[in-house]
Amino acid sequence: MPLKEAGGVTQGPQMDAEKRSSLRGLGASEAWLALVLLIDVLNPRPTFTLSVLYGIAPLIACAVLSPAWTALVAAAATVLAAASGVWNHTWGSTQQVVRIVDVLLVGVGAVAVATVRVRRERQVARLVAIADVAQRAILPIVPAQAGPVMVAARYVSAARDAVVGGDLYDCYRYTSPASNDPERVRFIVGDVRGKGIAGVEQASRVIRAFRQSAALEPTLPLVADAMDRYLTEFFEPEEFVTALLVDVSDPSRVVLVSCGHPPALLRRGDGSLALLEVPPGLPLGMGLPDGQPYRDRTVPWAPGDRLLLYTDGLSEARDRDGEFLSPLALGPALSGPEVPQAMEAVLEAVGRHTPTARLGDDLALLLLERAAPDKECTPEPRDVPRSGEPTVPDVSSPPVAVSPPEHPPGPDAPLSHTGEARGRLSSVRR
Repeated sequence: MPLKEAGGVTQGPQMDAEKRSSLRGLGASEAWLALVLLIDVLNPRPTFTLSVLYGIAPLIACAVLSPAWTALVAAAATVLAAASGVWNHTWGSTQQVVRIVDVLLVGVGAVAVATVRVRRERQVARLVAIADVAQRAILPIVPAQAGPVMVAARYVSAARDAVVGGDLYDCYRYTSPASNDPERVRFIVGDVRGKGIAGVEQASRVIRAFRQSAALEPTLPLVADAMDRYLTEFFEPEEFVTALLVDVSDPSRVVLVSCGHPPALLRRGDGSLALLEVPPGLPLGMGLPDGQPYRDRTVPWAPGDRLLLYTDGLSEARDRDGEFLSPLALGPALSGPEVPQAMEAVLEAVGRHTPTARLGDDLALLLLERAAPDKECTPEPRDVPRSGEPTVPDVSSPPVAVSPPEHPPGPDAPLSHTGEARGRLSSVRR
């Protein structure tokens, strides 16, 4: 059973579910009317009348049907209540009139309930749509290709009715028109400690910190150190974020820095698999002690090699027996012909492992593949976006180092400390 990822929700399935619910409600109302009619006709005791029970049908209808359909059901119930006086030999009696009025009033009330219900459902639908847009705005759009790598990203929220949570990913790319200025291509996958709105807020702050630091710092350990200093000012004592930083600026190698995060999974072109253990570092936002800098690891890679970055929603996914999913078990899924197909295969493999295809924690995935030389982008000086493909805007001059302010900016302030530096930052376009 495949997992439902962010960006994969469409209105079609939702509309089909609403239609099925309406049909079930209409069927239940008709079945009730038919049942009461049958018992009423076959009632051997004419003094015992069931005509008032027809009024239950519009009450069933108002729970799922529109006001118009509820009114039709109420009208049918009123007609049957009136007709019952024929075979019950109570036509024209005061009691029969009272019963008809009772069913009519119940039907009117049911139509009013359906009207209020539909109005509130539409209001909730608008609020959900606004919340959905707000959540998706936090989740960056990564390019299909960034420099020497092909990219695929997915996010699966473990919370019901949520699109994103405390997990995150992002991509930074800087390309200079000067041929002697090296290109920078950097990625991050992270997991914020915390759930709900607080986790989403801190995740967006981590993304902003990554974009600033990736633009200003020359090496990946310095990027992690700058992010840690910035986030420490905003995180509470028990808040932190684990992260894995990756630099693929050099097409022949991958540089990784771990901030307390699960190791990346490397699949070589020959099919061999390896979990890339990186010198451990503290999670970001805890305040790195002096004398304990972040350390990196450099791994060579060649065209066709793939690197899977993930959060603990994958490594902690359990099957029905409580067994964890081993990232190494995803080797066959990573052998797909193209990166997007391989990513979908990974999601399907995780879905098969977990009961009812639901995760216990959010899952963020980034899949990188070293592109063949003939597929690498050559900006002149900026990449030309392909039709329908999100791109990473480049900058026209190298990043300028700036000194941090004496006091950290507010949570919604831009991370660039000067207008000049802010104009030179490059990040994933939302």
